[in-house]
Amino acid sequence: MLIISYDIKSDKLRTKFSNFIKKYGHRLQYSVFEIDNSKKILNNIKCEVTNTFEKDFDQTDSVMVIETSENCKITRWGYAKNEESSVIVTT
Repeated sequence: MLIISYDIKSDKLRTKFSNFIKKYGHRLQYSVFEIDNSKKILNNIKCEVTNTFEKDFDQTDSVMVIETSENCKITRWGYAKNEESSVIVTT
């Protein structure tokens, strides 16, 4: 799993970046996304950020990509606990 966190000052650039990241995963918090990890997805994200977004970042902007491992333990509370496991509903 990848965790992507961002803090981008420009509303326009932040919206563009958010829409880009939404293609790969789901939002955990306003500026934090969880993405199922694969080398291809990680490479696509890094390439797009470098080639499309990086030139528009200023010194106050930040983007972090955190690669978790199978040994990574995540403890969740509140709404985030619902994201801990898949739920299947049938009718």
